[in-house]
Amino acid sequence: MQELADLVIVNASVHTMDPAKPDRMSDALAIRDGRILALGSTDTARAVGPGTVVVDAAGGALIPAINDAHLHFVSAAMAAFGYVRLDPSIAPDWAAVVDIINRAPAGEDGWVRAHGWDEVLLGPASGYLLDCRPGTPVVAFDRTGHQLLANSEALRRAGITAATADIDGGTVVRAGDGSPTGLLQDGAMQLVSKMMPPVPNATLRPALLQLQEQLHSLGITSLTDPGLGPASAGLMDGAGSTAALELLGDLAADGELTLRINVLMLFAGTGGADAKAIDEGLRSGLANTYVNRGIDPEQLRIAGVKIFADGIPRSGTAWMSEPYGNACTHGHLVIQGADDAQRVAELHRILRLINDSGLQAGVHATGDAATSAAVEAIVAAADGTAEAGSKVAGNRHYIIHGAFTDTETLATMASHHIGYSTNPLIREEAGDMMRQVLGEERFSRHQPLHSALEAGVHFNLASDAPVTSPDWRRTVAAAVRRATRSTPGSPGDPERITGLQALAAMTIGAAWQDHAEHFKGALIPGMAADLCLLSNPWPDDEEIEKLLDAEVRLTLSGGRIVHQSNS
Repeated sequence: MQELADLVIVNASVHTMDPAKPDRMSDALAIRDGRILALGSTDTARAVGPGTVVVDAAGGALIPAINDAHLHFVSAAMAAFGYVRLDPSIAPDWAAVVDIINRAPAGEDGWVRAHGWDEVLLGPASGYLLDCRPGTPVVAFDRTGHQLLANSEALRRAGITAATADIDGGTVVRAGDGSPTGLLQDGAMQLVSKMMPPVPNATLRPALLQLQEQLHSLGITSLTDPGLGPASAGLMDGAGSTAALELLGDLAADGELTLRINVLMLFAGTGGADAKAIDEGLRSGLANTYVNRGIDPEQLRIAGVKIFADGIPRSGTAWMSEPYGNACTHGHLVIQGADDAQRVAELHRILRLINDSGLQAGVHATGDAATSAAVEAIVAAADGTAEAGSKVAGNRHYIIHGAFTDTETLATMASHHIGYSTNPLIREEAGDMMRQVLGEERFSRHQPLHSALEAGVHFNLASDAPVTSPDWRRTVAAAVRRATRSTPGSPGDPERITGLQALAAMTIGAAWQDHAEHFKGALIPGMAADLCLLSNPWPDDEEIEKLLDAEVRLTLSGGRIVHQSNS
């Protein structure tokens, strides 16, 4: 007997992203019970019954829903809906930042929390907030999640003085006399963040639901939040606490979570990770937070552990094989250890612990030396753990950002099934500063997307929101163009990829990272009906910017309509 569809979409340009047939297209799609029932006008016509809803796509592109494989959901929610906003459209210079801070109301806990200033656009940050709001603690997080500015009162409450020592993987920026300027970088951010009052659920819960709605309006139904847990004070704005991890579980149990979310736990922040902290975190039972709560793991699951191997080039904390920046530094791993050899050995111990726990490791590595060391540590940790009869190593550890990866390292990643998640929109927005720090030749090799594709690496593209916009259309365009704010991309850039290759990286490629390519990421019968209908056909690469004008008409998650435009 012919099964009848709940919903049919006709007159569409269906990009299936079928990994077995990458160029497979169709013109119609039928859905039943949250799964794709049929493709093609002939088969879908047979599935139309009296109760079937029929949607006319009018030639628009129908694509798998977007899976942002690196989006700080909790922090992005607070940045968009919970904090005083300092993004460039509102605060275009430091004078505007100071003015906004001086006028902003304090929260119920007496703190002023702000987010979004961008040093690339505003210039050096030291000292600007020190004298703001005497007696009221102020903290302002930057867009990257690697710096914060505090005023004198916040520094006083945190006990930060000229005598405060830097910590592993972090810097207390100082004036000429040694006094703190209020700028804290990387691991040093936790000196303030860890003593701030936690964000109350009454603030966080509505922010999460508002961001969920916004992401659905963009066609996003899946994401990985890379770093929730006890070390949240050392990452982004510190909002991704263990309490936030539990709140996500409450939303899922209550049926309010319509995003599919994978979580990486954070047991050590942006600096100073060691095997002891990771071992204690793994033994804490946090990985079982959602077990026995009736939560569908296809909706919400704890996937693994995030580790910071190094920092970022602009702070001089990326570990590079050649010197860079005004300080002419190589940087180093931010793992604990007295020298490079000890830090590398500690990284190996950390990766072995995570691998042996059966969890996935997402390793932040931006410098080429850090990426190479992380790949070597993953190979050593996973040696002999490939699933019997499978081509895929079981845990699917992956490199986060991986800005510099040579041919040999890419080959190793491909042969050992080590994933790669990177962020073209960061390259576009911060590229001018990175070009100055790294030099033109080295910057030209930044984010080797085409090389990764040719090597056969499992890779995906992600936003890293709130560091950049979660609008995936901008990420796709950035991957195709490889431009910066001041410089158009070169048509001859060998690391360009096509728009459809970028789309695959944000759908079926991201599903691989989630151990989920068997049920999401492609529009083929039997897969989850996670999809996005655009108002326009998919543009040619020569006109990829037209993608930015395409409206998201409809977003489905498991066959459920989670966004529908009014037009």
